[in-house]
Parts: sequence; C-alpha cells; structure tokens
Amino acid sequence: MHIWVDADACPNVIKDILYRASDRLKLPLTLVANQALRVHRSAYIRTVVVPKGFDLADEEIVRRIVAGDLVITADIPLAAAVLQKNSHALSPRGERYSPETIHERLRIRDMMEQLRDSGVRTGGPAALSQADRQAFANALNQLLVRA
Repeated sequence: MHIWVDADACPNVIKDILYRASDRLKLPLTLVANQALRVHRSAYIRTVVVPKGFDLADEEIVRRIVAGDLVITADIPLAAAVLQKNSHALSPRGERYSPETIHERLRIRDMMEQLRDSGVRTGGPAALSQADRQAFANALNQLLVRA
C-alpha cells in the first residue's frame, strides 16, 4: 500500500501522524502539493510538486494511484475518483469514504456550493479538534492493519 496525501490543505498535525505511521510500518508516503513542502526526513517519504492550478494535485494523485492505495483528502470529488480506482480514501477527520456514501457526500457538497454561489454564507469547517485527530489516527490504524 502506498499512502498519498492531498497536501495543500492537509493539517500539519495529520501529516505528523502520517510521517510516524510511514516510518513505523515502512510504507511509502507521497505528499502532493502545488508548492514546496517541508517534510519529515525519511527513506519512505517524498513530495511531488505540481504547477499551481485548479485540481492539478488531485489529477496527479488519481493518475498515480493503483488499486489498494490510500489517499488522505478532504476533497469529496477526489475521494470519489479514488474510490473508482479501487483505492481507499480517508478524510483528515478520520472519515472513511465508501462507495455506499460518496454519492450523498457529493450531493451535499454540490448543494453547499450552490448556496455559496448564491450569496449564502455557509461558514467553513470547524477547527480540527483533538477528537478529530484521534479519530483520524484510529481510522488510519484500522486501514493499515487490514492492509
């Protein structure tokens, strides 16, 4: 299993959890972003920098993943594309995306985007809590143990 990270918006605390897991389990971890990143030094961790542009990091991840890989992302359309390639997708809050739930998540995302486009202030996501961090670490561990 290769772990891929949609790194532009991934919180540093989640990256730290991933660095430790990658080193502990000797799994390859690649962070994809549209800017240079500082990462933990490890033989298992690398970065890919893509040009700035809408969804270029997402497209690069989808192009490179193979069945069974794991992608860490909060981006619902990216998660849907990952699932179509028989890979796993996990949010930084520990939510495992699944084929059974992804279509509803896409509908909710589209509805919220329409509201924002019409001028409704929907607010952003809540700050990442300690419970979210723990949920992510637990979900990551469950996925990696099964793999």
